[in-house]
Amino acid sequence: MKPYLLALIALSVIGFIVLVAALASGGSFPVLDPAGTIAVLERDLMIRTTLLMLIVVIPVFILIIFIGWYYRAENTKAKYTPNWENSAMEELIWWSVPLEIVLVLAALTWSSTHELDPMRALNHSEPPVVVEVVALPWKWLFIYPEEGIASVNEVAFPADRSIEFRITADAPMNSFWIPSLGGQMYAMTGMSTKLHLISPEPGVFAGRSANYSGDGFAQMTFAARAMSSEDFENWVSDAKETGTALTPESYEALSAPSNAGPVRYYGSVTMPFSAIIQSYLKPASKAEHPH
Repeated sequence: MKPYLLALIALSVIGFIVLVAALASGGSFPVLDPAGTIAVLERDLMIRTTLLMLIVVIPVFILIIFIGWYYRAENTKAKYTPNWENSAMEELIWWSVPLEIVLVLAALTWSSTHELDPMRALNHSEPPVVVEVVALPWKWLFIYPEEGIASVNEVAFPADRSIEFRITADAPMNSFWIPSLGGQMYAMTGMSTKLHLISPEPGVFAGRSANYSGDGFAQMTFAARAMSSEDFENWVSDAKETGTALTPESYEALSAPSNAGPVRYYGSVTMPFSAIIQSYLKPASKAEHPH
């Protein structure tokens, strides 16, 4: 066999072994070793669908290697059948097996789409903590409407309590993502979307943008802190005591493009989340609303 073919086969085998090892151990990948309830369900779904698809992928790669080796020019024992047109058994296998896998994947997709709907509130004994998220260039603003505070590049919430993120953008389209807690959700101007997550245990998780948005994209990160209820109350109190006021004027300065901005807090908020969304909507004409 040609040396380059042997090298290609060896690289494929090594890559497959590394992939399986990463899936089995989780490694340092938060998507494969998640902390949040939603992220765990998403990881399990990803692994199940991958294993189902490998039922087809692995035999195909094995057959490619076998056919290339067995029907090589040097093998004079290989049977030559130029007039062989079809085989009912082979066709039954390569049509029925993929069809069954597709049906199983369709059932998984249907159930998981409803179970993991990011807009659906999580079943929990306590009401969710509401956090309004604004993607700015290139930083993240978090507004707490119930607590009356805001933070930049840091979001905190009680552990074992659902969080309702309401997400928009005042910048190019972005994507809000905390890999350890759950899937990403796009942030777009003039629109508001929701993402419900929960962290069963306290911890600090890395958050970032998952959508390229310009020069500062690589530094558009934030810390997501899950803490006890008492620590969260203390965090809110500290923000109120040490933070400045988020007014329309200070928000305008904050929304200017900047890279790798520091964490900061606002002890009061007079710049409503709805006003950021409304700034991108076309004002209604008098003819549309005569009254």
